[in-house]
Amino acid sequence: MKVSIIVPAYKQEKSIQSDLENISNVMSKTRWDYEVICVVDGFLDKTLENASKTKDPKIVVCGYEQNKGKGYAVRFGMARSDGDFIAFIDAGMDINPNGISLILEHMIWYDADIIVASKRHSASKIYYPFLRKIYSFLYQLLVRVLFNLRVRDTQVGLKVFKRQVLEKVLPRLLVKKFAFDIEILAVANYLGFNKIYDAPVEIKLDIFNSSFNPAKVIFNKHIWQMLIDTVAVFYRMRILKYYDNNSKRLWVYDKELEMRVNTGEMK
Repeated sequence: MKVSIIVPAYKQEKSIQSDLENISNVMSKTRWDYEVICVVDGFLDKTLENASKTKDPKIVVCGYEQNKGKGYAVRFGMARSDGDFIAFIDAGMDINPNGISLILEHMIWYDADIIVASKRHSASKIYYPFLRKIYSFLYQLLVRVLFNLRVRDTQVGLKVFKRQVLEKVLPRLLVKKFAFDIEILAVANYLGFNKIYDAPVEIKLDIFNSSFNPAKVIFNKHIWQMLIDTVAVFYRMRILKYYDNNSKRLWVYDKELEMRVNTGEMK
């Protein structure tokens, strides 16, 4: 079986080449056939140029000029993939890439639809600010109440999906940035892909360089936007029934991306 590993990259010029080569090197030592697809989310620095320096045939680099958000980047990458499983991992290597093969094994063990890396798994190794742990815990409580998702963490940037799950879920999604992770999991669960399990992960965040600022939680616009987007997902799901098959005519497609997918240009 083959896994496509999508790496959304936004302003990662300093580390992107080594990040991609590190992922490929780790996967080359596993039993999996694989491809690494780096999607540069906006040509804002030298991320595309530096990513393209890699000579590894397993690594494909693509992207687009304007920043569109992680959700769009993942969908863009999927359109180029041909794996039976599709994994997403954030660039920057806060997450140990050795975790990719581990969660793939979880997919087999549990015959899962989705496996999510979880900071709250008992076997996880986590190094990040205490206040951020509190924020994450409270957000997961909200997610459980709104969407009845029985996973302990939704926000870690490492997940694996069966291909058929994404084929059903991605066309319905609207969130491209802050709450993309929760929308994709909530919609998958809503559509009946409820074999969603968590797996351990190793994360080491630089407390000083992390974009999360504990002293400014209340006024952090990204946090507020994620909360707003999360409530919006609930409203579309429970009130508007937007994600239902009967609402297909209302789904908002990106015409350029859909054209590339339908014509096979992305393959």
